[in-house]
Amino acid sequence: QVQLVESGGGLVQAGGSLRLSCAVAGITSSSYAMGWFRQAPGKEREFVAAINRSGGNTYYADSVKGRFTISRDNVKNTVYLQMNSLKPEDTAVYYCAAVASLYGGTYVRNYEYRYWGQGTQVTVSS
Repeated sequence: QVQLVESGGGLVQAGGSLRLSCAVAGITSSSYAMGWFRQAPGKEREFVAAINRSGGNTYYADSVKGRFTISRDNVKNTVYLQMNSLKPEDTAVYYCAAVASLYGGTYVRNYEYRYWGQGTQVTVSS
């Protein structure tokens, strides 16, 4: 059974930082590209960041570039999202997702991902 479990969300003031973690079980995470998405109330789920299966390639949404960093530890089967300089508009439920990857690419569209976590709430106060 595949499980992705996010943690690390919470309430933080604008300008603060949080680190989200996504623990992966049931698959060999080094064979999967990973991504982070978010969904704010009343809005569609949007892409945040992606990382290929080795961790050598990353890709970010323009809205978070320079503030967020995605990384992974394939020994621990865990993916991280370090979020710095947080803004109120970053408030959302954050989801991690996994997709089997043969060629080491990154994926930015939510329909490309097969497995999803339940999400963790991030709230940034002004």
